[in-house]
Amino acid sequence: MEDIKSIIANNIAELRQSNNMTQLELAEKLNYSDKTISKWERAESSPDISILVEISRLFGVSLDYLVQSEHDKEPAEEVKEKSDNPRFNKRAISNLSESGAWFVAILAFVITTMVINKITFQYLYFVYALPVALIIRLIFNSIWFNPRHNYFIISLLMWSILVCIHVTFLYFGINAALIYLLGVAGQIIIILWSYIARPKA
Repeated sequence: MEDIKSIIANNIAELRQSNNMTQLELAEKLNYSDKTISKWERAESSPDISILVEISRLFGVSLDYLVQSEHDKEPAEEVKEKSDNPRFNKRAISNLSESGAWFVAILAFVITTMVINKITFQYLYFVYALPVALIIRLIFNSIWFNPRHNYFIISLLMWSILVCIHVTFLYFGINAALIYLLGVAGQIIIILWSYIARPKA
């Protein structure tokens, strides 16, 4: 009988490859290092039962599937049937939602310019659209994509909000450049926060 470690190793590797996922991408989703995933796939070690359950949920297969050497269906077929939202569709939905923020900014710019010719604050629409688009990206990235990228998105979001505040104050003739000191403090907090949930070895 084939060793259970080898069976699990082969099944994890097949499921990962059939989903066009790298070892690093799988590692990030499971909060482990890619070296650990490599050891699993080489049958040098095996994930514990809680991680096997997480892997089965991630790929949309049963726990039995991971520990059996023979299956009624090919991995790619089973995952395909249980996957309602292909990765490329999720990316398209995310990008389309983000572009909605810029569409609203352009629409507001056009309408305001046509109705009131003398106003000069129209450029602020595009400044405000940036944090809105980043909030949308943060939401979709948290739901569908790599949560580790949230730290980078949150950093951009923080700085874009500070830019919005600064530019708004400038419009009223107030120089609020010192507000960026808050950004420095916030960036330090975000960096320290990112080290709290480092991948397991």
